[in-house]
Amino acid sequence: MASWRNTTDSPTWKFIILIIVVMITGLSQGLLLPLLTIFLERMGVPSDLNALNATALYLGVFSMMFLVERILIRLGYKKMLLAGMVSVTIALALFPFFPNIWVWFVLRIVVGLGDSALHYATQLWAVSVSPANRRGRNISLYGMAYGVGFSFGPLGINLLYIHDSAPFIAIVLLFLIVMAIVYVKLPNEEAAMMKDGSRPEKRYRRSYQWAWFALMPAFLYGYMEASMNSNFPVYALRLGMEQHWISYLLPFFGIGGLILQLPLGMLSDRIDRKKVLMACGILGGLGFLIIPFVGTNIWGILIMFMLVGGLVGSFFSLGLAYAADILPKEYLPSANVIASIHFSLGSIIGPNLAGIGIQYVSIGSMFYLLGAWYIGFSLLGFIFRRRNKTLAS
Repeated sequence: MASWRNTTDSPTWKFIILIIVVMITGLSQGLLLPLLTIFLERMGVPSDLNALNATALYLGVFSMMFLVERILIRLGYKKMLLAGMVSVTIALALFPFFPNIWVWFVLRIVVGLGDSALHYATQLWAVSVSPANRRGRNISLYGMAYGVGFSFGPLGINLLYIHDSAPFIAIVLLFLIVMAIVYVKLPNEEAAMMKDGSRPEKRYRRSYQWAWFALMPAFLYGYMEASMNSNFPVYALRLGMEQHWISYLLPFFGIGGLILQLPLGMLSDRIDRKKVLMACGILGGLGFLIIPFVGTNIWGILIMFMLVGGLVGSFFSLGLAYAADILPKEYLPSANVIASIHFSLGSIIGPNLAGIGIQYVSIGSMFYLLGAWYIGFSLLGFIFRRRNKTLAS
């Protein structure tokens, strides 16, 4: 028991604990979006208002991005991580007690604030504890851990057969267990890298100027992820599909991304990341355009979700990798902040556009919009010209 109460100094164990944190965070986000959408659809809330409510989480994420650097410098990794987890846990515990769309809007903002804080802390901490020769692999594992959690989160919808509050109870218990591990095992550490004053001038403007094409995939990924998890339940229910199929089908979109993430990353190393992004964007966009024609064929949707998810599920990580190819290394922290803001903006815009489309245009319009975004992005690749790193610096 004494050894359990001691914090760990092992970089490997620190990384493993951080991986567990991000997996549970992904699980909660993957569950919360479709779960609350189903509840609001049951209440008879219009799809556009339902989608607006879903964006509250990403409003919280977006708002926190302007504060995270100062909070991390002040609190350090562990305290910021615990503060984020406590905020999310309290909000999740309150959802079943206040079944009101406007109360849920506020609670989703709180979840977004907490998620943003703990994501920022875990990502930078994971980088700091990873040796240089394993950093790329470890960041890939970090992204895959979130993807696994997010992909399997919708399976928690099946707990509704026990009680409407059962999914919330399950995820709160998981958070409490992980918080206990973080509190007991992780040491208090300052974010030393954030206190380095040697940051280039005009770093945000120049990052945009030199790598705008590489930073767009973060917007597309956020738009796609939030649209699928917030609006697909509405799409499926209005087509007459049974509720349990939503929980089974949504994970296959993420599973496709997990299967192809490493192969696409390796392919982009060998041929060219821009070409891989453009090819995946065109093929993925065409796949989105086909999905409405599959109708309610479960196997057809499942196969299309795996194919399309595999093609566009790595856009965030491939985009950041391409930005690292283009930008001098001192600009990469700024590029990561821009990518996070793009992701949040996409996550806010996506559900709202899709919800308006379902309500006023056609039930399949969310997929037509997704297809247009990805194909349009790929066509922009023909006008983007990469700058030489040496010239950029």
